[in-house]
Amino acid sequence: MGRQTIITCDSCGTDVLDRKIDELRINLFLNKIHNVDVLKGLRLLPSNSIDLIITSPPYNLGKIHHTGNNRFKSYSQYNDDMPEELYQQWQIEILNECYRVIKQDGSMWYNHKNRIKNGIQIMPYEWILKSKFAHLVKQEIVWFNGSPNFDKIRFYPMTERVYWLVKDPKTKMFNAINHHDVFDAKDWPPVGTKGKFKRAFPEKMVEDIISCFPNAQIVLDIFSGSGTTCAVAKRMGKQYIGFELSKEYCQMAEERIEQI
Repeated sequence: MGRQTIITCDSCGTDVLDRKIDELRINLFLNKIHNVDVLKGLRLLPSNSIDLIITSPPYNLGKIHHTGNNRFKSYSQYNDDMPEELYQQWQIEILNECYRVIKQDGSMWYNHKNRIKNGIQIMPYEWILKSKFAHLVKQEIVWFNGSPNFDKIRFYPMTERVYWLVKDPKTKMFNAINHHDVFDAKDWPPVGTKGKFKRAFPEKMVEDIISCFPNAQIVLDIFSGSGTTCAVAKRMGKQYIGFELSKEYCQMAEERIEQI
């Protein structure tokens, strides 16, 4: 009897099957705003499945905070008055999950700000540098958004930050808008929800970022709020995924996107 050769393709077949399953999983999320907690939503996504994350979390500003002459109550769904240590740990967990879900050449654009608590400035680097993005900050964008705190004990803080975070330090973008690293209200004018959502960021911000990543196909916003990121992504021909804990904001975002 001649020698029989048995070829096993278990590992190859498993890899193919895993990719098929991941494709099916991500397709369940595409082009929808999901009413879900941010960490629960992220943990449901396959690893290495997202091209671009553009988001801005709650800033943990307290139950009531003021900007200029206006005073705001905190989010009804989020606890925006967490002990700072717990807040930063929450952000680290979120950033680590974002690191997992972006593709090897994917990017995350994370909008936050320097805050003043108990008279001392707290910088987002305090938790970014404890996350998996610790040595993977490609750039820091300064957004002069003109939201001042007129407390005369310091120079008025009027800026926010947008951090470009990556999984691979070789990741590149194409500066399609030919711009420097400081943006103001003329560059990124506020538009959209007419006061219904107090922290909606500019559509132009999202548009500029997406335009610098022409090969990105799937855009995720893990704090979608009124749906700015997802609305712009749809308008630019991209697929989108949004996570939002508030049912009210989910409905607002869906109605906004349906009009595109």
